[in-house]
Amino acid sequence: MKIGIVTNLYPPDARGGAELVAQRVADALYERGHEVFVLSTQPYDGLRSLFPRIRERTLEAVYRFFPLNLYYLRDDRSIPFPVRLLWHVIDLFSIGGARAIRSVIRDENPEIIITHNLKGIGVSIGHEIQKQHVPHIHVLHDVQLSIPSGLLLYGQEDSWLNRSFLRTWYERGVHREIGSPDLVLSPSSFLLEFYHARGLFVETRSEVLPNPLPPDTVMLRTERFTSRTQFLYVGQLEEHKGIRELLDAFDQVGEGMELHIAGEGSLADVVSARSELNTNVSFHGFVSLNHLIRLLKTTDAVIVPSTCYENSPTVIYESFLVGVPVIATRIGGIPELIQEGETGVLVTPGDIDDLARAMKEVHQDRDKWWGKGKAIRKQAEQYSISNYVDRLEQFIQELV
Repeated sequence: MKIGIVTNLYPPDARGGAELVAQRVADALYERGHEVFVLSTQPYDGLRSLFPRIRERTLEAVYRFFPLNLYYLRDDRSIPFPVRLLWHVIDLFSIGGARAIRSVIRDENPEIIITHNLKGIGVSIGHEIQKQHVPHIHVLHDVQLSIPSGLLLYGQEDSWLNRSFLRTWYERGVHREIGSPDLVLSPSSFLLEFYHARGLFVETRSEVLPNPLPPDTVMLRTERFTSRTQFLYVGQLEEHKGIRELLDAFDQVGEGMELHIAGEGSLADVVSARSELNTNVSFHGFVSLNHLIRLLKTTDAVIVPSTCYENSPTVIYESFLVGVPVIATRIGGIPELIQEGETGVLVTPGDIDDLARAMKEVHQDRDKWWGKGKAIRKQAEQYSISNYVDRLEQFIQELV
């Protein structure tokens, strides 16, 4: 079967878990004998970049193009708010995105298309797929179809921007431009309920399908190698990820512990400076999946201190795969993944004292937590890429 996958970013160009999920699923479908192609974006590189072309072939053919807009998706951090606002309007009604998917459908003639994040490649791609009478599955990853930034911060749920006519207008535009997919998949009940409460996808068949683990070629960690308790943060180094709260909490925990931070973002200099002041803090920068697995094998607990409403963070799945417990904030879809006291500990978002308390508890009971590794990995088996694709293929068969 020929399957198309559309995603705003695709590795090696990635900045979050959604792109990794899209790639894992594309690779797994290819390995099961399906013919797979991907449509994604690239920075502006002359007029030719406005038209989708195959830029690389891994397991699947990857088409890339620049969706005609004010700037490239990954350049948004330094852009003033009024310019970003206009960018979102152009992206919502993206003529370039609709033209690109129409062109690729003509050339590839897919039997079904699976879309992931459409912000930055064109929300109107959804309506165009349906206009071409191709079965359409849309996979949710965050709140960006309601809040363009994709960020709903804890304590700011009723902020003026979230309650303004701009958000209502935007949601109506999304409803029109993304159309009515044949099926909507959400990794968490939280995210599906979030959109239903806002009138999106209420008349569309919807299913909860947790994100898949990486291919299971990773061995369970064995004995501890260090005398200090090792904590690890992996992800974007941004305010909404709770990096400052994590650093402040670590200042409270005392001796006998180390904090390892891996990732990139606007707070990289803050993390780097803290690592120079405190020898118990190590900054690794961006790490590959193989490097991440090596870090996880020596880690006592992964920390996910987000202060924004997360959907289903991929680092939690990756941690469980190696048998590592997770300390995470009780927000969004995170509590659906963590069984308190068995696979991790939940804390209050933004509460530095509560985060420090959880770190101290894991430190005191680190041998007990290390001994839970097999049980944690067993819990993760339900999220295997094999199980994910089994269900996805069932949905595809029903729709095609």
